[in-house]
Amino acid sequence: MKSNRIVFSEPGKVAFIDDEIPDDPPPGEILVATEATLISTGTETTCLRGDFDEDTSWAAWTKFPMTPGYSNAGRVLKVGEGVTGSSPGDRVATAGGHQRFFTFPADDPAIARIPDSVSDEDATWAVIAFVVQTGVRRAEHAMGDTAAVIGLGPLGQLAVQYLRTLGLSQILAIDPFQMRLDQALAHGATAGFCGSAADAHDFVADQTGGRLVDVVYDITGNCEVLPLALKLPRNFGKLILIGDTAHPYRQRITQDVLIRGLTIIGTHNAKLPPEHAFWTHGRQMSLFLEYVCRGSIRVSDLVTHRFSPEDAQKAYTLLEEDRASTLGVIFDWR
Repeated sequence: MKSNRIVFSEPGKVAFIDDEIPDDPPPGEILVATEATLISTGTETTCLRGDFDEDTSWAAWTKFPMTPGYSNAGRVLKVGEGVTGSSPGDRVATAGGHQRFFTFPADDPAIARIPDSVSDEDATWAVIAFVVQTGVRRAEHAMGDTAAVIGLGPLGQLAVQYLRTLGLSQILAIDPFQMRLDQALAHGATAGFCGSAADAHDFVADQTGGRLVDVVYDITGNCEVLPLALKLPRNFGKLILIGDTAHPYRQRITQDVLIRGLTIIGTHNAKLPPEHAFWTHGRQMSLFLEYVCRGSIRVSDLVTHRFSPEDAQKAYTLLEEDRASTLGVIFDWR
């Protein structure tokens, strides 16, 4: 059957191409028609630039030409032989790419049924939501904890809402762009600092009576932020790294780690230690969708731009040239 998809043909170049896929899914897989996809802005622009350290996951993963995307909401058209958990007509959130039709393993961990009350656009956030949820789980918060979130892009906005849902007493939001800060404050941040993490120490100290915060989240993907972020946890506090910088060999730690006994916890995708193993990709996606159903988490007002897939080049150019104006950027395949 005829399909089409977005392709990064070479560094900096975006194409929208016609494609052919089988009419029927192979055994164990489902055929999905995409309704909407969400751009994972940091990851996809990093891949598109092709600028990353050698011997990293970025270099191993990014091979041109590549089909980007992994935040897909669609509808099941057909199921392959042996599939029992899905039926034609089901609405599903998956890690499918920016493509009109695709097949997907029915038992893949990154798949979840979309509740009737959740829109396609809201459901596209489910995959990046489990990336953030993994990091928040690793912090092992207690009620009344304090936290600072550095970087209020799509992942940072989700982190603020998860922390509010958990019942933290203070959620301090830090970002150089006022629009993003305003959104975080509207979604549960208790105070905000518009500026660089390099200048945020006094703000964090003032908000916490000089103690600083229990946990700092660095969700910038910027290798230069880590040493700045390490100034903000309290003694024996934690720093959670969510988001994989393209230049890990440029990251450095400060004496705060040793002198003040800090713990750095790196999180990636949905990799969780055995004590949290119950929370698979799919279970975390389903929990996020349940939170959206209840109104505990809201993402509809985080969408700043919508594009037709044919205008993919415009979408990625916007992200490269005016990132400050963007949060959720959606491709509408309907």
